[in-house]
Amino acid sequence: MFAGAVLLPPLLILPMSGCADPSDRQLQDAFTDAAREFQVPRSVLMSVSYLQSRWDSHPGAPSVAGGFGPMHLLDPGLVTAPSPSADPRAADGVHTGHGAAAPGPDAADGADTSSRHAVQPADLPHAARLIHVPAERLRKDAVANVRGGAALLAATQRQLGKPLSADPGDWWETVARFPGTRDVTSAAAYADDVFALIRRGAHRTTAEGQEVTLPATPRVRPRHRPATAKGPQRQKDVECPAELACDWLGAPYEEIDDSAYGNHDLADRPRDQPIEYIVIHDTEAELPSMLQTVQDPTESSWHYSIRSSDGRVTQHVKTKDEAWHSGSQFVNARSIGIEHEGFLTQPGTWYTERMYQASARLVKYLAKKYAIPLDRQHIFGHDNVPAPTADSIPDMHDDPGPFWDWRHYFDLLGAPLRATAGPDSDMVTILPDYATHQPEFTGCARSGSPCRPHGSSAVRLYTEPSERAPLIQDPGRKPDGEDSTRDVNDLGSRVSAGQTFAVADRSGDWTAIWFQGHKAWFKNPRNHPTAVGAAGRMVTPKEGLDEIPVYGRALPEEEAYPDDVDEPDESPLPYSVQAGQRYVTQSGVGSSYTPKSFTDAPNPVVWGRERYYEIQLGHRLAYVRASDVDVVSSSASPASAAPPAPASPEHSAGAAGPAGR
Repeated sequence: MFAGAVLLPPLLILPMSGCADPSDRQLQDAFTDAAREFQVPRSVLMSVSYLQSRWDSHPGAPSVAGGFGPMHLLDPGLVTAPSPSADPRAADGVHTGHGAAAPGPDAADGADTSSRHAVQPADLPHAARLIHVPAERLRKDAVANVRGGAALLAATQRQLGKPLSADPGDWWETVARFPGTRDVTSAAAYADDVFALIRRGAHRTTAEGQEVTLPATPRVRPRHRPATAKGPQRQKDVECPAELACDWLGAPYEEIDDSAYGNHDLADRPRDQPIEYIVIHDTEAELPSMLQTVQDPTESSWHYSIRSSDGRVTQHVKTKDEAWHSGSQFVNARSIGIEHEGFLTQPGTWYTERMYQASARLVKYLAKKYAIPLDRQHIFGHDNVPAPTADSIPDMHDDPGPFWDWRHYFDLLGAPLRATAGPDSDMVTILPDYATHQPEFTGCARSGSPCRPHGSSAVRLYTEPSERAPLIQDPGRKPDGEDSTRDVNDLGSRVSAGQTFAVADRSGDWTAIWFQGHKAWFKNPRNHPTAVGAAGRMVTPKEGLDEIPVYGRALPEEEAYPDDVDEPDESPLPYSVQAGQRYVTQSGVGSSYTPKSFTDAPNPVVWGRERYYEIQLGHRLAYVRASDVDVVSSSASPASAAPPAPASPEHSAGAAGPAGR
C-alpha cells in the first residue's frame, strides 16, 4: 500500500555517477521494485521515464527546466537557466542557485484557457515528501528518483479517484498529467506516446551504462481515454500537426532603407521552387532573446523555434516563404529552418527528450507535406549546409554539433538509420552507438580544456589508420593550413551519424572513405563498429577527366539569365574530386537562382538546364555538375550478411514511414 512505503527496507542506492559496469541492470531493478512498492504498472513507470529522459540520469545535473534523474522530476525553484550575459559554454550547463526558472510548461504561451486543465507537474520536492527522503537524494540517486516518480503517479491516480490497478490501460489520465503541461492537446499526445511505447517496447544502454529493457505488450490500450478537449483556435498562419502545441510570432517583412530590407523573402513555394531540405539548428542563445531577434528586420529569420523545456513550437515565417537561416541563399530558397533552444556544448541540459519528440513530429509533418526524403542529405544540420562560396567556408556555423543524437532523431522520424548492405560493401553509413561512443572533445567550458565525456554522433578522421596520425585537415575551413583540432566547434576532421560515404580502403579495424578529395581513416572495429554497410549510388569523374570542381550551390548556366538579372559569380569550393574517387549521392538537383529585392510579390526564379548531383563531400554537403560525372551503383552484399549494428530499437510513438518521392 502507498502509506506503507516507509516501512519497506531501504533500496540499493544507484548513484548517478556513470561509473557502473555497462552490463549493470540496477536501474532495471529499480523500476521493478518501485512499481511493486507503489502499485504502479511497471510498463507505465518505465514508459513515462523513457519519454521524460530516455532513462538517462545525468549525474545530479538539471535540465534547463530544472528536471533531475530518469524521471526528470522538476525542481524549478533551485535551478535557473543561464542568463543572456552568462558564458554559454559553462561546463555541462549545470546552473544552481535561486532565481527565475527558464520558461517551462506553465509559462505564458498564449493558449486559450479552454484548452487547459489543472495539473501539478512532476515536482521533485513533492516526490521527496511522498517517499520521506531529502530532496537532494532525488537529485543525485537514480533509485530514489524512480521511487519518487512512482509515488507521484500513484498519488495522481488516487486524486483522480481511480484504483491502483495492475492494468496499464487504467492509467491514461494520470500519465497525461505527469509532464505538468496545461495544454490538453500536448498532454494527450504525451499520454498517447507513452502507451504507444508500452505496446512497442524498447531497449537501451543509458548514458550511465545501464542496460534497460521494456518488454513489448502490443495489446495494451487506454481503457477510458477521455475525448480530447477542443484546443484554442490557432492563428491561420500556423502550420503544425494537430497534436503539437504551436503558436505564431511573425517575423517582419519590411524595408529598412532604399537598399536594404528584412528579414526574409516572399516566395510561392513549392509552386515556384521545391522545398527539398529541412535544416536543424540550435539557437546558441536562450529562446527569449531569439524571439526578440526574429522580430528584428535587420536580423536573421527562421521558420520555427522549439522550446527546450517542453517542446512547444512557435512559427515565425510561412513555409511558402524563404527564411534567412542557413548562411546560403541557395539552401534558404529550398529549405525550412528549425531552431532548437540550446547550446551545443551543454547537450545534457538543453537537448531534452520533449524537444526531440516535438521536433520529430514537426519534421515528419513537413516531410510528408512537401515530399522531402527522410535521409541525411535532406534532413541535416546547420553544420552540414554547403558553403555557397569558397570565402564563406570559415564563417559557416557548427550547430547543432557533435552531441546532437542523429540516430535517435531518425528513430523518432520513423526512418531508422541502419545497415543496408553487408560488411564488405563499397559504401558505409556512419553509425556509432551514441551512448557508448564518447570521443574526446575540448572547449566546452573554455578553450583547450577537456569536455566531460558524453555520447556523440561524431566520428573522427585521420590521415593514416592510427590514432597517432594527424587529423584530416580542411583547406576550406582553415585556408592557411592550420591543423584540425579536437575542439567541439572544429568539424574539419569528423563525420556524423547517418552520413554515407564511398569506401576508399580498409586496414584491420580501420576504414578509409573519400573525404574532400582525400582518403580519410576512421576506427571501425567489427565488434564495436562506428559505421555499417550501405547500398546506393555514387558519382565519379567521367573517363578522361583528372579532376572535377565541386560547388556549394547549383547555379544555372550563363545563358539562362535574363538581361535584367545579374549573374552571380561562380565560386568553386577549394576541394576537388579526383579521377577514381567516388562520392555518395541521394538525389539530383536542378539549377536555379533567385535575385532578391524588396517587393510585394515573390521574386522570379531563374531556372537553368544544367543539372547537378548533391554529394556527401565531407562533413558538409556539396554539388557537382551532372555533365562531369558518371553515376555508379554500389556492388554490395545484402544487409543480412552484415554484423548487427549497435542496438537502437527505440522509436517514437506515431512514427510514420519515410516520405519518398
